[in-house]
Amino acid sequence: MSTLNSLFNRAPFGARCKTCLNLAISRIKLLRNKRELQLKQMRKEISQYIQTGQEAIARIRVEYIIREQNILAAYEIIELFCEFILARVPILESQRDCPLELQEAIASIIFASPRCSDLPELLHIRNLFSTKYGKEFVAAASELRPESNVNRMIIEKLTARAPLAELKIKVLKEIAQEYNLVWDSSSTEAELSKNHEDLLDGLNPTNSQATVTASFTGTSQKDGPPVSPVRENRTEQLPRTSIPSVNNLSSLASKISVSDDGKADAVRSQTEVLSIDKTSCSSQSSSDVLDKARAAIASADRASAAARAAAELVKVKLPRQSNNFSHGN
Repeated sequence: MSTLNSLFNRAPFGARCKTCLNLAISRIKLLRNKRELQLKQMRKEISQYIQTGQEAIARIRVEYIIREQNILAAYEIIELFCEFILARVPILESQRDCPLELQEAIASIIFASPRCSDLPELLHIRNLFSTKYGKEFVAAASELRPESNVNRMIIEKLTARAPLAELKIKVLKEIAQEYNLVWDSSSTEAELSKNHEDLLDGLNPTNSQATVTASFTGTSQKDGPPVSPVRENRTEQLPRTSIPSVNNLSSLASKISVSDDGKADAVRSQTEVLSIDKTSCSSQSSSDVLDKARAAIASADRASAAARAAAELVKVKLPRQSNNFSHGN
């Protein structure tokens, strides 16, 4: 076998190309006959499922028939392309670049070679063209680049995707008519026309959005204006106390902790409670509530800055008062 391979590799491009093309044409003819017999058997089985009322199984098995029909159509096109290239092998030998009239045929065979596992000769043809025209030419056809010129029918027939519901119904009707079956396709059409929810993607976006909106603004009319759940939780957790006066330095210093972060958090919490109490009692729209919340946050920041300044001022004044008191004694 290695001796034959070495002799094959030493042969010129034209001889190797003709050998691979002839082998591919012969194998395609054998495979087409075999697949046509299998296709007839599968169509007969589906007719039995329709006759016995097992339409659910028939709806699944019809996808295999559509797939086999696509492969047979692709084999027919590939066979024509192989014969077309075989007749023009002398042109390929005489020219360095790929001729324009042969680009579609060669690119289609390169594209179909990894997708037709029953035709290993196509891979050998692909390797021959890769050696002659370069790897970039083969990559353009394999990746379906705009300049690849791959036949659109080959792309459609060899692309793995689920068939449309209309095509399934059409094939089922053809099978029923072929075997003279009286079949009411209304239930199958209704089942295939349903939009089944994809559970892997989670809930329906429209339903989930409606749920979030309802949870955000949902309160009964008798409970008064809608209040955000986050705002309700914060009002339940935070104590309802009033904000101390900033001018009273001694009382403010006793209520604020030593760290600046603690001062800011305390004043911000008290300010937010006051703003929540005011907005929760109003009957304004959600946009007004958001505007008031932003204003409350801004005022809380200003209050925290004032609290820091007041604390620093208290620290400065208290030591002076203690020194004056000691000097007076």
